[in-house]
Amino acid sequence: MALPLEGLRVIEMGQLIAGPMAGRMLAEFGADVIKIEPPGKGDPLRKWRMLHDGTSVWWAAQSRNKRSVTLDLRQTEGQQIAMSLLSTADVLIENFRPGTLEKWGLCWETLHANNPGLIVLSVSGYGQTGPYRDRPGFGVIGEAMGGLRHLSGEPGRTPVRVGVSIGDSLSALHGVIGVLLALRSRETTGQGQQVDVALYESVFNMMESLIPEYAVFDHIRQPAGSSLPGIAPTNAYRCKDGKYALVAGNGDSIFQRLMQIIERPDLAADPALAHNDGRVKQVEMLDAAIGKWTSQRGLPEVLASLNEAGIPAGKIYDAADIANDPHYKARDMLLPAQLPDGTPVILPGIVPKLLSTPGSVRHAAPVLGQHTEEVLSELGIDAKQRQILKEKGAV
Repeated sequence: MALPLEGLRVIEMGQLIAGPMAGRMLAEFGADVIKIEPPGKGDPLRKWRMLHDGTSVWWAAQSRNKRSVTLDLRQTEGQQIAMSLLSTADVLIENFRPGTLEKWGLCWETLHANNPGLIVLSVSGYGQTGPYRDRPGFGVIGEAMGGLRHLSGEPGRTPVRVGVSIGDSLSALHGVIGVLLALRSRETTGQGQQVDVALYESVFNMMESLIPEYAVFDHIRQPAGSSLPGIAPTNAYRCKDGKYALVAGNGDSIFQRLMQIIERPDLAADPALAHNDGRVKQVEMLDAAIGKWTSQRGLPEVLASLNEAGIPAGKIYDAADIANDPHYKARDMLLPAQLPDGTPVILPGIVPKLLSTPGSVRHAAPVLGQHTEEVLSELGIDAKQRQILKEKGAV
């Protein structure tokens, strides 16, 4: 069965996280993603975090289904090859600082004139316009400017970072959405366009009522630890065994059932607590009541009682919990694979799940330059020319 993006050619010039994650998702659903990497170095992600046999195990997940081509974009020959590739492409993904492509002779105007149907996904810290466009911007800066870092952590303490590169990942998701929208538009107009994704805007887009509350009430939302201000009750509650149960009892009918489970029918019957706005006014009292109940029981007993009553509840998962969870396995979210030397590895599954045309893993993440000869040959560059390019260090 054909994959949804089969026949789509994507040239990925980005590095590290945001651009490459967008490329990974397109590749999982059938796109031919050709990843351009600097000769001899490759994407820095190859050396990030924990390495096996000299290469990050992260690479195995981030670059599966892609083809790796080494190309020195600082050399004229490399730029010419890139232009030839882009003339055959549907999508270019890049996450360089604005102005970098222009220095290489690959500005939007030139690319569009060369291939009017080309869609260019540009991911940067601050976007392609505005007073901050030329500033370097990593995900952590976008997370702070977008408002997320201010809300992370306990009141009165140093704001904490989310434990993953969430700003980059959110930007990748927005980038994929933008590409799909641009492809839909191209079906009507025949024209490609630039998709401008800023890290801080991708985070800001997740900030819910942050700005409306400030505009109407002059309210600046503050960090609240494990609770969610304005919605009650929902929090992390310590159990007898020292573990925490996450309980979301904020729906009106759910709240009624929760109060019965924790043996507080008086609170269930209180008309002042029937709806969220009333419960928010007494959230500390409600948290104390729920916390008293959980503190007298171990986490398994707490979760069993709440799940049986249809109350959203769960535990805090670490990597071991995820790797051994039957639901993850049943949903194909833990995919067995092998690293280049045959070492077994588990990779994250593919989302979203399309029932008729699901994504797939067709081949493992490439070693550096694994497909250079293959792709250059597809462009009509013969063996002699390829050798000359190698000797010059252009590929």
